[in-house]
Amino acid sequence: MTDGELPEIPVDEAIERSAAGTVLIDVREQDEWDAGHSPDALLVPLSELQSRVDEIPTDQPVLIICHSGGRSLRATSFLRAEGVDAINVVGGMTAWAQVGGPLTANSTEA
Repeated sequence: MTDGELPEIPVDEAIERSAAGTVLIDVREQDEWDAGHSPDALLVPLSELQSRVDEIPTDQPVLIICHSGGRSLRATSFLRAEGVDAINVVGGMTAWAQVGGPLTANSTEA
């Protein structure tokens, strides 16, 4: 990582770290979450991130994921400026599903 670059992690490593207890923050919107998400993730939509930043741990690294990587990059940048050791998950939930990462859906829940 050079100056100006944000830390990133490959999706397969993110799956392993999430399963081992590393906090995974999903910054997609509720409808995307309902369609399928990591069972270990915490939903904090990008649109709510600024008002919910106090819910994000600052004493450990946190992984940030979205659909394909764009919103999670913005969230990672914002959180790092707030003192969070945020790491972007490359490829997002698209890549997560492609490599067979665990998924659960809430499509029947309101």
